Amino acid sequence: MLFVPAVNERALEKARGLPCDALIIDCEDGVAPARKAEAREAAVGAVESGGYGARRVAVRVNGLGTEWFPDDVRAVVEAGAADVVVPKVGSAAEAHAAAHAVDAAGAAPHVAIWAMIETPAGVLDAAAIAASPRVRALVVGTNDLASELRAARVPGRTPLLHALGACVMAARAAGVDVLDGVFNDTGDPEGLACECRQAAAMGFDGKTLIHPGQIAAANAAFSPSDDDVARARRIVDAFAAHPDAGVLTVDGAMAEELHLREARRVLARARAGGPQP
Repeated sequence: MLFVPAVNERALEKARGLPCDALIIDCEDGVAPARKAEAREAAVGAVESGGYGARRVAVRVNGLGTEWFPDDVRAVVEAGAADVVVPKVGSAAEAHAAAHAVDAAGAAPHVAIWAMIETPAGVLDAAAIAASPRVRALVVGTNDLASELRAARVPGRTPLLHALGACVMAARAAGVDVLDGVFNDTGDPEGLACECRQAAAMGFDGKTLIHPGQIAAANAAFSPSDDDVARARRIVDAFAAHPDAGVLTVDGAMAEELHLREARRVLARARAGGPQP
């Protein structure tokens, strides 16, 4: 999920040909206060112009309580954005307020809120936020969260693991998606790859990115490998051949109903792939 500053016209145009799954057109952190109105107009123009193919086009609006939030929400909903990314959601009450604003803007039922969890309060209330109206994804804002926690930014992210795991747990309990935060060092491809693999291993559905050069690493980490797909097919085939079996042995290991569900999920993800340039 690639963040693109709304005021960067060249980046918005280039994004039409990038192999990412979604764009988050950013009107918040990547935009100076003096350019907020300009960013809103640019985001609306990008959404309305289309041309992004199968990529979801979300817009990160300015936060609840800011002077720009009401106009941002109204404008991007009317433009037809698929999702509204709301920063620094710290409680279920704030998630409900965001949903009310989206409703008031006349959004169709399918328009979703991606709630960004960027504070200790947000982590502690993540389960209730994830279960709030219109929330379809949690997005962990690891930069702000680390700052709020006074946590060191170190390889492996040990100081953040509890918070990251809590957000995954909350999302799974509510049945919504959960996206990992950004990796800041665009000059450290190995560090990026390690962090993407870590996020995938923890159960995240994807990773937010800040540069097109990071897309390949994220796609590699979150896509099933050939071996994963082959094993999943063997599990599905084994249960199809023995529909009354509760437990089977596949490749010398036990396989039961939960493994069948996981195998089907792997195959569905492999079939879905990602948007092509």
